[in-house]
Amino acid sequence: MKIKKSWLALFAGIWGLYACNDSGTPLSTPTSGSTNISIDESFQPIMESVVDTFEGIYDRADIEAAYKSEGEVIKDFLNDSTRVVVLSRELTPEEAAVFEKKKMIPRTTKIAIDAVALITNPNNPDTLLTMEEVRSVFNGKTTSWKALEESSGLGDITIVFDNNNSSTARYVRDSLTTNQTLPKNTFAAKSHQALIDYVAQNENAIGVIGVNWISDLDDSTAINFLNKINVLGISEESNPVTTESFYQPYQAYIAQGVYPLRRFLYVISTEGRAGLGTGFASFLGGDQGQRIILKSGLVPATMPVRIIGLGNQ
Repeated sequence: MKIKKSWLALFAGIWGLYACNDSGTPLSTPTSGSTNISIDESFQPIMESVVDTFEGIYDRADIEAAYKSEGEVIKDFLNDSTRVVVLSRELTPEEAAVFEKKKMIPRTTKIAIDAVALITNPNNPDTLLTMEEVRSVFNGKTTSWKALEESSGLGDITIVFDNNNSSTARYVRDSLTTNQTLPKNTFAAKSHQALIDYVAQNENAIGVIGVNWISDLDDSTAINFLNKINVLGISEESNPVTTESFYQPYQAYIAQGVYPLRRFLYVISTEGRAGLGTGFASFLGGDQGQRIILKSGLVPATMPVRIIGLGNQ
């Protein structure tokens, strides 16, 4: 009996060393423990669903998700406040160099194709823009709705973002402006709800928002937002002949690549062992996570989107 007890004590001691770090805090596993993750707030609707599902499946997992502007997420990542982030871009060479100095290797996994939507007030009759016109607006060359449509009775254009430090503002600066600055008729509404409310109340506004906030047609919040605004159709042709050349940010058009304002969604981790953050990243890239992304209206990175064409009978 004494020998048996000695073996049990030895096993318990070994397990205690394995399951705890130097501070005595239990280590996480891919499906248990606790971890904090910083997430670009553009993806809050979909990521809340993924986190809830993950914690529902693995009841010993506790994920503290912080939804912040892209700039704040990067700040958290660089100063080691978190080891896992969800972003709409990969790290820059300068950011990657910070981790190289720490002898850490960030692991990047593409999990979805996303899009940026342009929204306007329901009373604005101009619901179609070419990419040439979009660039002109965000470069500050076109400042009135009348310059886009001569018969328009609207006034000067007001451009609205959710946050000056957001991923959508950075996307516009990088992709649509020539000198990576935004025009003077631009301001930040401080939140996605405030952005949509402003556009809904101001006829001259054009809002820039991550499509995730309006793409899930089973979500009551997304439906409520869509009832307040128009979503613009965009054409890459300079002189479109028909309205069929214009595309809204629907899932099928994002998947086909015909909607022009597309971007990718990534999960990036510096977790040096197989902890909860690594398990969550694997879940996002796996079958269950990809199915949630598919349902949300974004395009999953590893799961095909079924596109049904309806021809004339």
